[in-house]
Amino acid sequence: MINKKIKTKNKGHKPNKNKNEAKNKLQQMIKEELNLLTPEIIAWRRDFHQHPEIAFNEKRTQEVIYKFLQGLGLKVRPVAETGLVATIVGAQRGKTVALRADMDALPLEEEGDKPYKSLHRGAAHACAHDGHMAILMGAAKLITGLKNKLPGRIVLIFQPAEERPPGGAARIIGEGVLEGVEAIFGLHLWQPLPTGKIGLVKGAMMANSDEFTILVRGQGGHGSMPHQTVDPILVASQIVVNVQSIVSRNIDPLKPCVVSFGTIDGGTAFNIIPDEVRLRGTVRSFEADVQALAEKRLREIAEGTAQAFGASAYFEYKRGFPAVINHPKAVDFVIEVARQLFGENSLELINPVMGGEDFAYYLQKVPGAFLFFGAGDNCPYPHHHPAFDFDERALPAATLLMTSLALSYLLDQPF
Repeated sequence: MINKKIKTKNKGHKPNKNKNEAKNKLQQMIKEELNLLTPEIIAWRRDFHQHPEIAFNEKRTQEVIYKFLQGLGLKVRPVAETGLVATIVGAQRGKTVALRADMDALPLEEEGDKPYKSLHRGAAHACAHDGHMAILMGAAKLITGLKNKLPGRIVLIFQPAEERPPGGAARIIGEGVLEGVEAIFGLHLWQPLPTGKIGLVKGAMMANSDEFTILVRGQGGHGSMPHQTVDPILVASQIVVNVQSIVSRNIDPLKPCVVSFGTIDGGTAFNIIPDEVRLRGTVRSFEADVQALAEKRLREIAEGTAQAFGASAYFEYKRGFPAVINHPKAVDFVIEVARQLFGENSLELINPVMGGEDFAYYLQKVPGAFLFFGAGDNCPYPHHHPAFDFDERALPAATLLMTSLALSYLLDQPF
């Protein structure tokens, strides 16, 4: 997945000595406070991990974060049912930047015997959102302690329902949270990257994430007399095979696209041919023309294959989150901040991934960047696996990065 190390450039302007000294002093204060705060950040993460809540049910999670933010003296308000937004106001007028963390867990049963294993059956933080909330809480505490030294405003967004389209981001935007925001940043702790590595993409970083359903209807009967039936299992199987030609024969090979089936449901007994079978799957792409062609060909293949066997197919296509498109100048800004914090070797240009993220909606409204923060050391299970976990050593460094992105944006006004 990793392409190459990011090379940064010296832009050639003369540094402001007093300004740099002030920034360095501020950074040192942040690092000292972060050393004391790290055990709390880990404890917050583990508490969220033990009490996972799926999309738009994050009520306990919301209550815990609400009390924490109120304890910092911030004005907090609920958004999108179970989300929260708080604003840190500096001592002087200036720009406004937003930081976002997602809150929801996945509807699956956690495996393993970690001491902070999920206490809720059928729900697990198997995608690191527990870590994202802890990181943003840590950033909130660090920044609040420095607000009298800052210009501008920092908007903290705790967003529900990232895992379930249509998601929480669109609702948060609809409630006016981005009004006045001039830049936004978010991160995802990322198991495929070594701990501490920062993965970035200029432009399209994550894909459109669409869902489709194909209902195949035939005529059931006894399994010993298939000639008296129109077997929807046979038809569904042929549709799965025929659909493989979309990526291999219809889509430009230089344009990424994935078409995958996730479920096949049908039948009640070993010796009964059912009346219908339901197929569900996903399409991932980066470009609108690829997305439209995949949808068109899926419908044509499903309906045409079914007709050829004397069956019928009913096709439904739901467009999910749009592609995450990072703003190039915002990525350059992240690179520069990360380089100053962690050095050149911490940065990697990576290939885009076919996963989806509703952070895309924020980037359609204001400039910003989404990044992957490596947390994969000694963690063999991937995101969305029942035994998923991440390296908690990434938490303080990721908190430092998110804090520094916000502060540097207000102090430097880079784009």
